[in-house]
Amino acid sequence: MKELGEFLKRARVSKGVSLTEACEDLDFSTSHLENIESGNVRAFKDIYELRDNIKTYAKYLGLNPDKVVDEFNNFLFQQTSKISLDDIREAQKKKEAETEEKRVKSPYTIPHNKKKNLWPIFYIGIGVIVLLVIIYLVIKTSNRAPKRTDELSPYREENIVYEFAKQNYCC
Repeated sequence: MKELGEFLKRARVSKGVSLTEACEDLDFSTSHLENIESGNVRAFKDIYELRDNIKTYAKYLGLNPDKVVDEFNNFLFQQTSKISLDDIREAQKKKEAETEEKRVKSPYTIPHNKKKNLWPIFYIGIGVIVLLVIIYLVIKTSNRAPKRTDELSPYREENIVYEFAKQNYCC
């Protein structure tokens, strides 16, 4: 990264642009541009923002921004290929923990990563349906008229009329 920073500094000096003039034109702070030219990557929190700033600076100096960004990407590849996979996982866990701490928590919001347990609702619904069926059957059986038996058949209305006619009109 130092070589890339020195290359950008030489390009700025050869164009006759002072550091303060470049900072004013690009709306960068002086320390920001000095860190880019000295190759101090650790001064930047976001590597992608640094890459975009280098691209903007290269355009400002009239250089091919794609070639400059390719050089920067090569530097990143060389640096990141030296990092072990365990270190990357640890850094990722640390970043996730930091974002979790910063997240606003409210009792009115449901976290998206937790699934609701719908089984109690299912069982309550089944219980309500069974209860309704039982109530329906109890009402249905309690409103039934009793069945007529053979003992009551002579007293049926037709039989009474027949017996009355038989007694009064027959010999």
